[in-house]
Amino acid sequence: MSDKDGAVVHLEHQAGRGLSAEDAEFLSNFSDEAKKTVLRKVDIRLVPMLALLYLVAYIDKTNIGNAKIEGLLPSLHMDGVQYNIALSIFFVPYVLAVEEVPSNMILNRLKKPSQYLGFLIFCWGLIMLCTGFVQNFAGLVVIRFLLGLFEAGFLPGAVLVISKWYLPGETQTRIAILYTSAASGGAFSGLLAFGLAKMDGAGGYEGWRWIFIIEGIATVVMAVACYFLLLDSPSLSPSWITTDEIRYLEVRQIAANNHGGHHEGFDKRLILSVLLDWKMYFLIFASWSNAVPNYALKFSMPEIIKTMGYESANAQLLTIPPYAIGAFSAYGFSVFADRFSWRMPFILAPQCSLIVAFGILFSKAGDIENNMGLCYFGVCLACFGMYPILPGVNAWNVCNIPNPHKRAVAIGYLICAGNAGGIIGSFIYKDDEKPRYPTGYGTSLAFASAGIVASLSLEFCLWTANRRNARMTAAEIQEKYTEEQLLAMEEKSPLFKYSL
Repeated sequence: MSDKDGAVVHLEHQAGRGLSAEDAEFLSNFSDEAKKTVLRKVDIRLVPMLALLYLVAYIDKTNIGNAKIEGLLPSLHMDGVQYNIALSIFFVPYVLAVEEVPSNMILNRLKKPSQYLGFLIFCWGLIMLCTGFVQNFAGLVVIRFLLGLFEAGFLPGAVLVISKWYLPGETQTRIAILYTSAASGGAFSGLLAFGLAKMDGAGGYEGWRWIFIIEGIATVVMAVACYFLLLDSPSLSPSWITTDEIRYLEVRQIAANNHGGHHEGFDKRLILSVLLDWKMYFLIFASWSNAVPNYALKFSMPEIIKTMGYESANAQLLTIPPYAIGAFSAYGFSVFADRFSWRMPFILAPQCSLIVAFGILFSKAGDIENNMGLCYFGVCLACFGMYPILPGVNAWNVCNIPNPHKRAVAIGYLICAGNAGGIIGSFIYKDDEKPRYPTGYGTSLAFASAGIVASLSLEFCLWTANRRNARMTAAEIQEKYTEEQLLAMEEKSPLFKYSL
């Protein structure tokens, strides 16, 4: 039997399980060239817009680190501990799940995600603008909390939008491009802060205030662009894709979700199934191997480089190469992960890079002035290792949840729990420990190690489950379960094969 004939048999089997025989035939006859053409159209219109929006989100999230070395703390009469508190308060809405999980549940039911995400971006843009006028520590804490409240819904929302346009095996590269913009944002943030700090004194405002004011205005502009330019769904895109292309994009999603249940909206059982899903907790620990070191380093990198003996302006500029390396790494690893349809090795290799990077920094940063080259290499290697992890972990999550409703909740929950690592990361670089930062580098090393254990454990458990299911023949499965039972079992069905 040829590959095409096998695909037709598979699609015909799905008829009556959400995919009609007519749709199955249409999907099997849709040419490879036509598939490439329509995906190229979606790539050109959707991915760059999401990447640009996440670039803005990332800059707004991390520019407080740039503002710190431009005089934020003395201007607001703050000490190092208060700065750590201001960092961590941003993540409180994430941990309380007041935004990410409910946000994705809402977004999954809306026809126009552009309007909802545009609203979130507009709100945090105004808040960012207000940060430039804050007068004390209490005001900064309130601002950071509100910023976290509205920003929390964007990344899970963006991943959900990607999952609605692409099949699970196509998601990691697209998520990586999205997350690559975060690394690019780190580089651009340093360059932008370098320029905006030159406005010190303009209009009677200090340079660090101009960082927030200008970037807040830019965010509001991007919110308007999101409203008009972000793609909503294939059915609402007849101006740039044909009727057959719309049908192809919609039908293939139905075929890919053939093990999904038929939930009408959301209920407690759906949320409970995510909370009790053992896979989620391995993924969370794998996510923390990125989140804790990454958030800690992004908030502290300008200060770390400054301890090498550089002035504030040069320290801002020297944050650019590590982030550029992270951007290249995130995209490169994800291309190979999608090509081989194998997630674990392309998460594990970056995690091993983190072990080396933080091992160097932990042992050599105490004498940083005599080890500047080696320590700077350690910072670059840390970025090389951190940025591929989030796309890999989120793609692994998407691949193994066929039910689109459960997937929406799971995306939000994983990112929510993963970002809880930001609270830990906000406190591990202590001003009174510089330049050695044993707590910062040691904690990062520990979470990277835990992530390796989690990734290998999840791989083994999924491999074992696939092997167990493979022992059952189709006749044995049909004898043991009804069609309705197999549908209700979703990824627990013996017909489902986990992505490794």
